[in-house]
Amino acid sequence: MSVHTSELPAPGPALAAPRRGAVRAGVALGLLASCNAMVLLDESMMQIALPGMGQDLGLTPVGLGWVINAYLLAFGGLLLLGGRVGDLLGRRKVFLAGVALFTVAAALRGAAASGDFLIAVRALQGVGSALAAPSALALVLSMFGEGAPRKRAIAVYTAVGAASTAGGLLLAGVFSSLSSWRWVLLLNVPLGLLILLLAPLVVEETKPSRGQFDLAGALVSTLGAVSLVFGLTRAAEHPWTDATVAGPAVAGVVLLLVFLVIERRAQQPIVVLRLFDDRNRIWAYVGTFAVQGALIGTGFFLVQFFQQFADYSPLVSAVALTPVAAAMIIMSGAAVWLERQYGPRKLLLTGAVLLIASNVWLSRLTPDFGYWESVLPALLLFGSGMAFCVVPPTILATSGLHSDEAGAASSVHSALQTVGASLGLAILVTVGTNAGRSAEQRLPAGTSPEEAMGHVFMESMSASFAVGAGFAAAAFLAALFIRPSGAAAARTSDS
Repeated sequence: MSVHTSELPAPGPALAAPRRGAVRAGVALGLLASCNAMVLLDESMMQIALPGMGQDLGLTPVGLGWVINAYLLAFGGLLLLGGRVGDLLGRRKVFLAGVALFTVAAALRGAAASGDFLIAVRALQGVGSALAAPSALALVLSMFGEGAPRKRAIAVYTAVGAASTAGGLLLAGVFSSLSSWRWVLLLNVPLGLLILLLAPLVVEETKPSRGQFDLAGALVSTLGAVSLVFGLTRAAEHPWTDATVAGPAVAGVVLLLVFLVIERRAQQPIVVLRLFDDRNRIWAYVGTFAVQGALIGTGFFLVQFFQQFADYSPLVSAVALTPVAAAMIIMSGAAVWLERQYGPRKLLLTGAVLLIASNVWLSRLTPDFGYWESVLPALLLFGSGMAFCVVPPTILATSGLHSDEAGAASSVHSALQTVGASLGLAILVTVGTNAGRSAEQRLPAGTSPEEAMGHVFMESMSASFAVGAGFAAAAFLAALFIRPSGAAAARTSDS
């Protein structure tokens, strides 16, 4: 039988917002949200810069893969540890350390003279992200108390991330068109320096939690997460039966199961298992994990689609995707009011339906598409669905917490997003690759190489978006298990 967090005996003081001026709080929230945007934007900028860096540094496709994977392994593997370190040492301190590592690595990679150095710097960036990301969200939770203030803060946190990502992509498109890939990789450096300069002035330090560090839990969770992310990342390019895919993935699952056993016995675990006593939080976590597969395909496939079939430049491709960010910014603000009126369950259900519709719509694209009638409506549905599927689960996952649980809750939420995205991309690429091979075998004799390449890509993309709709359907099913709460529950009982 599930238990609501609010019904449990409080082990410590509940999170409360310290008194501060509205302007100072707004600036602090903006800086923390900018950190979130900086982390989200970085992978997109790397995708834009990959062709140029591969040519200049002599990187093979395998080497280019490691440029991406080194970051993902460090980031995904250390997220749980990063959240706990913030709880024990002070979240602002760990947040600033993470931003500093990330910024230094971003500056160094722009001057990279070899592929090996670039890969090492990317791993350092992943460590910085793993420290900064959970601490940033935990600081938002500590600044704004339960209820409407925190919900609005989460919406702003999400919207600023979307806006900054869209603006950054446009800048990356401009720089990639006009100058070297090295300048693209330096775009995050000024933002990181700005955060390091202003955050100590407006973001208050949290009181470190008393306790010991769970060394066994830290080691096993890190090894388990790294193994799982490594296996899932390899699955995007190799069969699931490949030893380098199945071996690490299975080892990761086993290590994470061992981690749960360790955490049950630990006096002060890295992840407070009490977080999973709340039914709504569990299903919010499931929804967060599942919906990543519905989100990952748009950026991955549409950019290639635009450049291959419409001859869009990187800049025009970035502009073509900005309606996603615009819709997400607008609907993130609306999500707070709608969540208060109808509850997170109905909002998440609606968002999942919008993502199903957008993925199905995009799966039916043809080479002779028209942007305004064939792509734009799907992107607007997609951005709105993102807002409705990101804001409510974040609210549910971070509600009813105590002062020693914010870092753990934030790190679990971030880890599920990372692993969900890795799994989603691996499955989408696997299904798309198989669909492309099947389409290639059915091609009539005499088909030109250009026509064959286009047909194979279209079949691959169509199948991948169909799978994305399936992930959104899984998030819809998870939302069905969320209990109505607040005003929504009252209206349900009245009716």
